[in-house]
Amino acid sequence: MKPEEHEAAARRIESSMRKCGLDDHEILIEAAMLAGAHWLNAHLHRLGATQPAQDVMHTYLLVVNELRRLSVADAQAVAALGAIEDLRPAYVRGAHAGASEAAQRALSLLESIRASARAS
Repeated sequence: MKPEEHEAAARRIESSMRKCGLDDHEILIEAAMLAGAHWLNAHLHRLGATQPAQDVMHTYLLVVNELRRLSVADAQAVAALGAIEDLRPAYVRGAHAGASEAAQRALSLLESIRASARAS
C-alpha cells in the first residue's frame, strides 16, 4: 500500500475507535494495533525504509535483522507498535486486571506512532 492508503485506513479505524469506551478494551487495543501498523507503514514507506509492497504486519514476526534495520529508521515508533502488540495476550485474549488502563496505554502508544508518521 502507498503511504496515503495506509493513512486513510488508519483514519477509518480511528473513527470507529471513537465509538468505543475504555470498557471496550479488547476492541481498543486490537484497533490501536491495526491503526498503529498502518501509521507505521506509512511512516516507514516515506522514510524509504520499506517499499509500498513490503508492509510490517506485526513487529514480532520480523526477523531480528529486519527489526534492527527498521528500528534504525525510527526506534520509538517500531517499539510503540511492539508495546501495543504486547498488550494483546493479557487484555485481548486474556482477562487480566487493569484492562481499561491497558486500553489507555494502547491509545497513547498509537498517538505517538501517528505523530511520527505525520512528521515524516
